[in-house]
Amino acid sequence: MTSGINRRHFLAAGSAAIAGLTATAAGAQQQLEQFRPGKDYNDLITFPPTDISKIPKKFRRQIVPYEGRHWPGTIIVDTAERHLYLILDGREAIRFGVGVGREGFRWAGLADVERKVMWPRWTPPPEMVERDPNAAKWKDGMPGGPDNPLGARALYLFQNGRDTLYRLHGTNAPQSIGKALSSGCIRMINEDVIELYRRAPIGSRVVVLAQGI
Repeated sequence: MTSGINRRHFLAAGSAAIAGLTATAAGAQQQLEQFRPGKDYNDLITFPPTDISKIPKKFRRQIVPYEGRHWPGTIIVDTAERHLYLILDGREAIRFGVGVGREGFRWAGLADVERKVMWPRWTPPPEMVERDPNAAKWKDGMPGGPDNPLGARALYLFQNGRDTLYRLHGTNAPQSIGKALSSGCIRMINEDVIELYRRAPIGSRVVVLAQGI
C-alpha cells in the first residue's frame, strides 16, 4: 500500500491550512442541499433520522473555504481532525464529520473510488468473527438496511486496481462521529454519506492523511 501522506507537506501546499478552515457566510451554507431526515430519494428504503443535536457542531456538515492544491472533486480525509472534505469549485469545500479507525486499525494513503453501493451488504472479516460473537452470526453476510453497520451507502477505495478493504460508508451509530472507534473504515452519518455518494463519481481521488504526521 502507498505510504502515508506527509501532513506538513500537504498543509503547506495551500495558503490556508485545513485545520484553520472556518465556516463561510450563511448564504453560502444555504447552497448545500439538505436531505429530509430519514428519507432516501434514490430508493424506497427509509431510515431513522439522525439527531444531529447530539453531534458536536464542528462535526456537522458545512461549506468552508479551501485554498489548497487539490482539484475539485477530490475527497480529503483528515483522520486527526475527524473531518472529510469534498473539494468544490470556487475555492470551497464541503466539510463532513467522520469517525475513524481506532489504534491498530488505521490506514492512510492515496486511493480511488472504484465501486459504489447503495445499502451495502456487510460481511465481517474473519478476525472480527473470531473476537465478536455478534459479528459471528453474520459471517456469511448481513443484508443492507437500516440496521446494517455500513449504513445507507458505501464507497470502496482501491489502489492500482486492488481493493484496499477500506471504505467510506454510513453508520447506524451516529454517536461514533468524531471518534476513533471503527475497524479502519471512515464512517459518516447516513444523510452525509448519501450526499457524498451523490456527488462523488467512480474514479474520484481520495487522499487519507495519516494521524500524527
